[in-house]
Amino acid sequence: MNSPNGGHVSQPTSLSSSNVTVPGGSDPYDLVIRADRAILPGGEQPAQIGVRAGRIATVTGRDEPLLATETLDLGPGEVLLPGLVDTHVHVNEPGRTEWEGFASATRAAAAGGVTTIVDMPLNSFPPTTNVAALEVKRETARNQAFVDVGFWGGAVPGNVEHLPALHEAGVLGFKCFLLDSGVPEFPPLGPDELEQHLQVVAGLDALMIVHAESGAVVQEAPRSRRYADFLASRSPQAEEEAIGQVIDAARSTGARVHIVHLSHAGALPMIARAKAEGVRLTVETCPHYLTLDAQSIPDGATTYKCCPPIRNKTNQDGLWQGLADGTIDIIVSDHSPSTAALKGLDSGDFGTAWGGISSLQLGLAAVWTNARARRFTLEHAARWMAAGPANLVGLGRKGAIAEGRDADLSVFDPEGTFVVDPAQLHHKNPLTAYAGQELTGVVRRTLLRGRWVSDVPQGTLIGGHP
Repeated sequence: MNSPNGGHVSQPTSLSSSNVTVPGGSDPYDLVIRADRAILPGGEQPAQIGVRAGRIATVTGRDEPLLATETLDLGPGEVLLPGLVDTHVHVNEPGRTEWEGFASATRAAAAGGVTTIVDMPLNSFPPTTNVAALEVKRETARNQAFVDVGFWGGAVPGNVEHLPALHEAGVLGFKCFLLDSGVPEFPPLGPDELEQHLQVVAGLDALMIVHAESGAVVQEAPRSRRYADFLASRSPQAEEEAIGQVIDAARSTGARVHIVHLSHAGALPMIARAKAEGVRLTVETCPHYLTLDAQSIPDGATTYKCCPPIRNKTNQDGLWQGLADGTIDIIVSDHSPSTAALKGLDSGDFGTAWGGISSLQLGLAAVWTNARARRFTLEHAARWMAAGPANLVGLGRKGAIAEGRDADLSVFDPEGTFVVDPAQLHHKNPLTAYAGQELTGVVRRTLLRGRWVSDVPQGTLIGGHP
């Protein structure tokens, strides 16, 4: 799949085929990749990767003599990365396919170096709150996926008895809200319902991921073109209060909990204390909170609206510090697209516009552009965006360049640049807050289980128990 990052078409690598005679009758590798720079679990180093039957069969020194049916030599300056794992993607199909769909979302993922996504249980219809709905979702995704796809189950009032069956059917965990989700078919859990659901989740040794904003603190967003008015309606205290509630419930039930899309750095001290105490808590943030800031958002620019909101530059510095010290565990997109009409581009009204950032294809480039400026490395990016998300949901075959893992890989040019043109993205709707920005880091090509991602869907539907 070419033009991965908004129009760049490149054939930077050298791919060759050869008929080989293997001494002793041993089989050649299907593919051998040679890279002067590869991001391995032990750090960046020259490496050679032998792929057989879609899995990484060996990782050796750059110049070891390996026999292969095909060989791939990365070009000067190119880096071999593990395929990213994005555990927070709203695909919206079936039911709201004018917003996004499995074909468009997974094409965008592959173009951005993402080889596994996990689909959120809401904004599609029906929501994934029972096994029958999960099967509808799976049947819809089947034969459309260009990367591998897993699924979250939903936790809503009245469906606690469905959680064990959903877990057994292979969802990777459960998602709940503590305030209005924005769609009526996915209502939030009250405090008693949260406790009840977490007791079941703890018994399954499953994972509950939580949209942690307090409905009692969040105010109705005023009808306004001013971003400052919208920002004031979603105060930092809303996140702090809800995160405190989640921590208390996790402590009392022993359940594994995960805070999605943290935007407020002021909550990090309470999160760090809970982790030190032994609460089974993990946290994610998103590229937009790490790369965009409230002071730079023009009034009426509703492509920037998301919940919780993008806050100020000082807050952004705090989130980066949370990544540096390990309080924040992972970075995922929270890709939440909609149509132009729902985004309110004509009115510029932050009060009525749909909240969500479209960034699935751009997450790696956006993060890398800013991470390198802060002296982080590609090893950090791979830990936050590949290994960490894979570990979160128990996908032991994903997220790293190591023997036994799926050969999910991307060829990345960390010095290449491009200007984001929404019309060149694979997202169904050409809307993104990154429009017009120059980003550094170009995904040249992506491999899924040792095969180039092409115009033929080859992704599989995955499941399992963390």
